[in-house]
Amino acid sequence: MSGKAVLLLSGGLDSATVLYWARRRRFEIHPLFFDYGQRHLRERRAAVRLARLNGLELRVVRIRFPWGGSSLLEAGRELPDSAPEAIGRSIPSTYVPARNLVFLAHALSGAEALGAGSILIGANSLDYSGYPDCRPEFYRAFNRVARLGTRAGVEGRPVRVVTPLLRLSKSGIIRLGTRLGVPYQFTWSCYAGGRRPCGRCESCRLRARGFAGAGRTDPLLDDGGPD
Repeated sequence: MSGKAVLLLSGGLDSATVLYWARRRRFEIHPLFFDYGQRHLRERRAAVRLARLNGLELRVVRIRFPWGGSSLLEAGRELPDSAPEAIGRSIPSTYVPARNLVFLAHALSGAEALGAGSILIGANSLDYSGYPDCRPEFYRAFNRVARLGTRAGVEGRPVRVVTPLLRLSKSGIIRLGTRLGVPYQFTWSCYAGGRRPCGRCESCRLRARGFAGAGRTDPLLDDGGPD
């Protein structure tokens, strides 16, 4: 598998791993970052750095969810502080309504315009927060929509969403990324932003679980992040 691909590059460890996975497979990578009104832009700084390290031009897509509906969009709402064992049992307040659907629609338009055959996304359905738009059935359905709703699809050149991390545990992702040489010290996962990861939000807890399971130390806890 290779060719031209649009990559959703959030700046987190999953999307960074997919970036290096795609490099190994010699994709022609066109990274996208979505500025969607989230609480902070530490992720954007991470995505910019990862793109530059790989000699890529990062396209920033600016969209807004004016109705809110998520603690990632509403600065006054408290972020959930869930016990590690409770993560994934219910959909948390950090869920942004239909976010991946919106992102993939933009990426599909970009891929078709660029003549790309693939959209790469670091979705994971094992160690995750329970978001419905991270499940395998969602991506199967989206690929069908992409075939039916685009010129490329009806002409027999469908754009396909590729999810290389979908069935990996977080520790499995980190082990893969370590083999690929992913510089995890330049990634960012914390929902709260700030100078150092908060260690309490679900994203931080999942990241910690992954590094612990992989038998490695998170470099962000050593140097404070990608500054």
